[in-house]
Amino acid sequence: MINYLGNFDFSVVAFIGVLFAFAATCMAIAKLNPLLPKDLGRQFAHDGSLSAGKPRGAGIIFIFVFVITALLFSQINMEIAIYLCLVTIEMFTGFFDDASEKPWGEFIKGFLDLIVAVVVALVYLHYNTNEITLAFFGTSIVIPPVLFALLTIILVWASINVTNCSDGVDGLSGTLTIISIMTFFVIDNLLGVDDPFNYCILLFAVCLLGYLWYNATPSKLLMGDAGSRAMGIFIAIVALKSGSPLMFLPIAALLIVDGGLGLIKVSLIRVFKIHILKDVRTPIHDHVRKNLGWSNAQVVFRFAIIQIVISLATVYLVMIRL
Repeated sequence: MINYLGNFDFSVVAFIGVLFAFAATCMAIAKLNPLLPKDLGRQFAHDGSLSAGKPRGAGIIFIFVFVITALLFSQINMEIAIYLCLVTIEMFTGFFDDASEKPWGEFIKGFLDLIVAVVVALVYLHYNTNEITLAFFGTSIVIPPVLFALLTIILVWASINVTNCSDGVDGLSGTLTIISIMTFFVIDNLLGVDDPFNYCILLFAVCLLGYLWYNATPSKLLMGDAGSRAMGIFIAIVALKSGSPLMFLPIAALLIVDGGLGLIKVSLIRVFKIHILKDVRTPIHDHVRKNLGWSNAQVVFRFAIIQIVISLATVYLVMIRL
């Protein structure tokens, strides 16, 4: 918005915007966290009772700061504005669940996610082509619009839910999200993806860093579904806007494994009565804490290290294919 108020150098505006995003997130959390609902502790999670009483739903703070900063400092257009609205909607669905005395059911949240995913697919196809880049192979293919929309819906829904399920250790999901979206940012620049949305990736990562200032072990507050669900849809949008949505698989590998195995395990039991991974506790971050004795800090560092290694290998492979 600031760019439209005068003839400003965008590089200067962008620099100020990044600093503003971090400072505003830190100050907003410091001032507003007493107003957040309190966590009740997760009944079946390893050490879930330790979170009881902490402010929960901090996602509403850093997501609002992100949206406001993006509106002020980015080169906003209608497509980006709609995406910001959809991220906000996911944040609100999570926050209302965080603040509710009786948590919303899985089917209600899943249905809401499905609606949002459909909107993302329609909006993306309206403003972009149905061609995707296969960065690993240095080529591109055109996917029929209906199939593209279906795959997009699956991507968005899955990203929201695996990210949400990965939120259970101080700093884990936020750290993995930053690594994932910044890997996409690097690959976008390697592939020459010139889109104003790229700047929003930086702003989102910086707002998450402001949140992690307070969420690092031992945490003072929790993002709740308000943050994790918003992060999930944002990662999916970042993957789509990169033009290489299949890169979501390696770039978000730890989020997929950590949160996704639990979803698969529960789905197979409920739908097909098939029991798999009987000796594996899900999400995986609970398994390594309970069964392998990892501390919270070890979980965050080791998961982050694994994802960084995968991301570096991915970036290098894209580079040599150019």
